[in-house]
Parts: sequence; C-alpha cells; structure tokens
Amino acid sequence: MAAQGGEVIDVGNQRQLFLDDFVIEKLQGVRLQPHAPHYEGPVLKFDKSWEGPFSIYSTVIHDGDTYRLYYRGLPKAEHDTGWENLCYAESTDGIRWTRPNLRIVEVNGVRENNCILTDSAPGTHSFAPFLDAKAGVPAAQRFKALGLERTPGNKDWCLAAFVSADGKHWTRFREEPVILNDTDHFAFDSQNVAFWSQSEEKYIAYFRTWKDGIRRISRATSDDFIRWSSSQLMEYRHNGEPAPIHHLYVNQTHPYFRAPQIYIATAARFVPGRQVLTTEQANELGVNPSYFRDTSDSVLLTTRGGNAYECTFPGAFIRPGLGLQNWVSRSNYPALNIVQTGPSEMSIYVNRDYAQPTACLGRYSMRLDGFVSVQAPYGGGEVVTRPLRFKGAQLSINYSTSAAGDVRVEIQDADGKSLPGYGLDDCPEIIGDEIERTIRWKNGADVGKLAGRPVRLRFVMREADLFAFKFGE
Repeated sequence: MAAQGGEVIDVGNQRQLFLDDFVIEKLQGVRLQPHAPHYEGPVLKFDKSWEGPFSIYSTVIHDGDTYRLYYRGLPKAEHDTGWENLCYAESTDGIRWTRPNLRIVEVNGVRENNCILTDSAPGTHSFAPFLDAKAGVPAAQRFKALGLERTPGNKDWCLAAFVSADGKHWTRFREEPVILNDTDHFAFDSQNVAFWSQSEEKYIAYFRTWKDGIRRISRATSDDFIRWSSSQLMEYRHNGEPAPIHHLYVNQTHPYFRAPQIYIATAARFVPGRQVLTTEQANELGVNPSYFRDTSDSVLLTTRGGNAYECTFPGAFIRPGLGLQNWVSRSNYPALNIVQTGPSEMSIYVNRDYAQPTACLGRYSMRLDGFVSVQAPYGGGEVVTRPLRFKGAQLSINYSTSAAGDVRVEIQDADGKSLPGYGLDDCPEIIGDEIERTIRWKNGADVGKLAGRPVRLRFVMREADLFAFKFGE
C-alpha cells in the first residue's frame, strides 16, 4: 500500500522497512533485494508419545525473559479426535528449548507431561495464543487465543475465545463461540490467528476460508475480542495489480515486533498434487502414505491493515531445502511470530519432516529488519522517499557496506531541494555494518528542528544494503 501522489506520510518515530514501496518515491540504480533466512537446525524434536509425526501449528511468543512455544501434538493421522494435545515448551534464549513438567492435564494415564489441553478436539487442533498488547488489559486476560470448535449441533466450524494469566492455564472467555462462519464456504480448518493492533486500535483476526476451491485468508476486527465484524476476504497485490492466487494454508499474520504498524505474514504455500517422492522413497523415510503427494513452502506477505496483502516478492521466502524429508505434504509450515534471539538476530521457526518419525521444529535466523534491503551495486545509486513527517531529534539506519562501499544521507524539503546543513556534501561517508547507526552531518546529528515539517530522505549508496531507517530521540 503506497502513499498517493504528494501525500505526506506521518512516520512519527516508527521504524520504516522496505518491505513494500510505501515510503519509496524513486529508485535509481538500486533495487529492492529480498534476503533468505538461514537454517540453523532443529530446536525441538516431536518425539514424545503425546506429540509425534503430526505435530504442527506452532506459535512462539517472546514474553520478557521467557520464550513460549505452543504446538499441537498428534501421534496419529486422526484429526478431530481425542488424540490431539496442546503442548507447551519454554526457552530463555529462543534457541535451547525445554518441556516443563506442567502436570495440568492427564495424557495416556499420566500427568507428567508438557500438555495444556487434551481430549478437547477440535479446540486443540489449531489453538493460536497471543500476548495481548492492548493498554490496560486485565492481568487475568494477558494472554488470549482463538480455538477451533463446532457450533452447537455439530453443524459447522466456528472459533471460540480463550484467556489466560500465565499462558499455561486457560479458560473460556465466553461460552458461546465468538466468530462464526459467515461465508458460503468451509472455513477455519487451520491455524487461525489474532492480535491487538496498535495502529488500528482493534483486535484483528486472520483465518482460513475457501473460495473457488482454493484455500484463502479472511480477516475480521473487534473492539473487545468478543463481538467481531463480518469477515473480509483478503486480496493479493503485486505492483498495484492483482497477484497470483495460491493455496495458503497457515497465514501467520502478526505485527513485526520492531515496526508493529507493518503486519508480516509468513504464509505456508500449499501445492496440492505436486509429488516429489516416489512411494519407495516415502517408505524409506517412514512418511505416512497419505502425506507425500503434495509439497509446500513459505511466502512472505505484508499488510498495513485493510483487506489486501502486498506480495512485493511473490516467490518463495523459505524453500523446502535439502533432503527428501522436506518435500512432503504439510511440511515447512512456519510458526506464528518472528522473535529476536540476539543483538543483531531474529528467528523464524518452521515445522519440518511432517508425517514422519523425524518430525521437528526447526529454526531459521535473519538479520534484524533483514527481510528486504535497498541494494546498490558497485556503480552506485540512490533511493528517495516520499514526503515524510517525523518526530524525534535523530535519524538512524540499519545498513551494511562492503569495504569499498558507503552510504550518505541528504534531507530535502517536500519539493526535493536539499536543506542547508543536511546536504549530501555535509554527510561524511558511512562505512560498515550496523543495526543502528546515527547519521551525523558536519554540524552534528540533531534533526529536531525539522520535526513536524514535510521532508524527503535521499540515500546515495555504493556497494551497500539499506534495511531500515528510524527517527527518534
């Protein structure tokens, strides 16, 4: 979603990424370059008797000093049965995970397990919690979730609301379901996600629907997490035009934690009937016979609200990767949420080896803000923003250069004229690789006198990547 014409974009002190063309007026000699996450290996093997090959629909929540992982445990290919368990794991760094012995529910005759809910299908089929960021939310409702269930009389799917104070012990927020199927198509049979939007000041839910036989995503909003609007079918846009429509299984839409005005969707793209493994290969790996005749990977979508996703880069975000075990049905489904796991690193978690004895949750790492960069070759180039209005006294950038490369920054007025003291010649070459570098001109770093007035930023670059910029104190 780009700003229109000469419209001034109020960016305040929000971090601006180049996931779309929202702030971009002109690219000259540079391009938007997507970056692929790096696979770091498995972090949790689903090898307990209450987990198993069909464990999936994971959610990762970074809550202060604790990382919380939720996932469906399912040892048999029998959905909507008592075999499905909602499981929980913890970590202090997002890398090394443990299963606490919660003793909350009994599974297979014992309570020594890490399960939160059991024998409550289909609610445990695709339970999707979130940490409520709404100001003033009661402590008993600090965590919320949507869970799948049947309407009275077992006639249709619907979504129920749950709340929790500690993220482990859950109760119904309301006995009646909160989101009903208001379409003519089967819906909700996947991970249905929700969150509090700081920018829209509403709860937003994204859930699975069907249209013309294709798995699609719809959205609804609520002020109180109980009364929800009618659903809107999400559309897909690329360069202002309709984008190709694929089967999207889980949508995993959530506010990016460093720029919550941007919602990131690491959606699972499902390709039915695209078989890679032979029957013999599937048997060797121990793949369930019903789960090797399709493939799936992940795509990256973004939205800033409304009923359209931006598909700036319509290709794969995370490919299945090496090994035939990754080329089976319903493998490579990303977990909900991207979280910071180091000073310069964030992590994305992906369910791998589905329907196999080796089923696990894998971790991928990326540079903070590192989805997309404005990339300049050795010959150089520049990017100029649309007119912006900001708050703060300093400008910082997330960037990387080669040894021979550099970045310089000019601040212009809304008409594109260089402002005195902030011209290109006033900015020394910026060389290096930093997540947050304060820009300094010859007279210093203070840009406070320009706050509140329309300005443009001009980044002149050579053999460099620019990932994000931000105004602040």
